[in-house]
Amino acid sequence: MPPRLFDPASPQPFALSRSKVELFLDCARCFWLDRRKGIVRPSGPPFNLNSAVDQLLKNEFDRYRAAQQPHPLMVEAGLHAVPHTHPQLAAWRENFKGVRSLHRASGLELFGAIDDLWRDLDSGELIVADYKATSKAGEVSLDAAWQISYKRQMEFYQWLLRRQGLEVAQRGWFVYANARRDRPAFDGRLEFSIRMIPYDGSDAWIEGTLAAIRETLLRDEPPPAPQDCEFCGYAAKAADAGGEPARARSAPRRRPARAETPTAASLPSTGDLFSDSAPPPAQASRRRGA
Repeated sequence: MPPRLFDPASPQPFALSRSKVELFLDCARCFWLDRRKGIVRPSGPPFNLNSAVDQLLKNEFDRYRAAQQPHPLMVEAGLHAVPHTHPQLAAWRENFKGVRSLHRASGLELFGAIDDLWRDLDSGELIVADYKATSKAGEVSLDAAWQISYKRQMEFYQWLLRRQGLEVAQRGWFVYANARRDRPAFDGRLEFSIRMIPYDGSDAWIEGTLAAIRETLLRDEPPPAPQDCEFCGYAAKAADAGGEPARARSAPRRRPARAETPTAASLPSTGDLFSDSAPPPAQASRRRGA
């Protein structure tokens, strides 16, 4: 089934995933072409190894959820919490369903699929947890410029859950799995070190971004191509050369973001194929529906 495209004349709310909001922040022109014309960015290969880590972590935390006991990673991080039980958690985790909220000011129905939800045993607040996976020689962190997309992902989930009437903590946690490269052999298995990384989010950017998205969707023509969008640059060069960019088989590599602001800024790819588990927006919409 083709994606539902935005119709300026329709009075119905328009469903928009978290990954499409991230696409808008990456490039407003690519977003307009995607949601108004159905012209999507070329996608890369799926992140199957990351998806496997994601599912196994869910299975693992679910065992502690059933017992209402803290996971050892929580204890090690000094977090007095347990995995939270909620009747809608399964739906909130499901691709293309997720946590949903109607934003009347923009006419958008926003949604995103979370990884996990924990409960602080001291405050009673709910904690958004997000799983990430990569393989690198050094220690994982959230310090790279392109990881602003991870931070916005966390903040967007917090915003969605607050709109469900839930008390959500400002601090979320990333469960970051790093496949080790220092083993003497593969032997048919990967070994991971896992780091718990706290992040204090702010959803202050979301309201203004949704207003800008609405304004962009109502345009009759796409916004100008930004200089730092390599997808737009590739399409322009292919057109100048007499090629057919819509038939390109692979997406170009993308540069790191230069500013951590809620504007249509460029965000890079996550690197190699076994990389951090929030892929670029064009891939994320297929993998998670979030």
